[in-house]
Amino acid sequence: MAYDIYYPMTEFSLPEWPYAYGGPSGAGDIKIEPEDFVVEEILSFEPEGSGEHIFLHIEKIGENTEYVARQLARHAGVRQRDVSYAGLKDRHGRTRQWFSVWLPGKEDPEWSAIESDQLRILQTIRHARKLKRGVLAGNRFTLLIRNWTGDRELAEKQLQQIKTQGFPNYFGPQRFGHHGQNIDRALAIFAGAKVKREQRSLYLSAARSYLFNLILAQRVAQASWHRSLNGDVFKLEGSNSCFTGDSNDASLSARVQQGDIHPTGIMWGRGGKIATAEAGAIEDAVIAANASIADGLLAFDLEADRRALRTLPQEMAWQWLDNQVNLSFCLPAGSYATALLREIIGDAPSAAY
Repeated sequence: MAYDIYYPMTEFSLPEWPYAYGGPSGAGDIKIEPEDFVVEEILSFEPEGSGEHIFLHIEKIGENTEYVARQLARHAGVRQRDVSYAGLKDRHGRTRQWFSVWLPGKEDPEWSAIESDQLRILQTIRHARKLKRGVLAGNRFTLLIRNWTGDRELAEKQLQQIKTQGFPNYFGPQRFGHHGQNIDRALAIFAGAKVKREQRSLYLSAARSYLFNLILAQRVAQASWHRSLNGDVFKLEGSNSCFTGDSNDASLSARVQQGDIHPTGIMWGRGGKIATAEAGAIEDAVIAANASIADGLLAFDLEADRRALRTLPQEMAWQWLDNQVNLSFCLPAGSYATALLREIIGDAPSAAY
């Protein structure tokens, strides 16, 4: 049965995105304790050791990224915009994340003064340039699923499939806010509501992510999220480089199967590489069915981008311990661990400790 991507936008609600491997094989709990969900950023470069920007590798528990950034700015006596980070991290878990603080001609503050049970400074090092958004190579996850129940044989099969074939590169629910409220707020902005610049960026990103998820959902329903279609735009594994392929080139399908390249979906905006033929028809249908969001985004003159429809986890391993599962893997920057987890346990409940 085809997944229905078309529904009224008058009262917004997030759909349940279709699954790649038949739906969850069981159920379990995540994030009951901070140690159940450990995330560590992997930088795409080595800090140089000198320069105007101090890089801090910080371990935090129960605090979100922006809160820590404000603490760093206050302690260093600098403006909020002088503190940078590569990506946002969930407050529910133990996360190891990089920040940078611009301190031209200044000595380092006594960083240990802001340490607490919730925040530790793991490393400090200087660099010539600030830490920019999206410069991560990826994130390393170590997770514990508690109270697991279900079909263990099927779960093993699904885990093996995810390890070898990947999983749909959905944006996770945290992107959209509680009950999808970030999409509601984006629609309010399109209707003329005024918000702060940082909030506006968050809500516009959520709206673009929602359109992408709809496109990916259609490809998952057609079982084409991990294979090439005529008109696809491809992204090289481990790169942001995209290219269009010749529909008669049989080697493209082989490269997709090998994990060398991935079909992509549009992050809606102006310009960019456009899918055509069969792949383009899917994107065009989604955009046309959600014109209130698509037109609203165009009004803010966002530049189009492409995102891989599939993520291949690296270093994936798991271990069963009675009714618990230890799971570890690395994901490229921008991919969500929750998108992997939902394939085996659905949208698992978690505790706000």
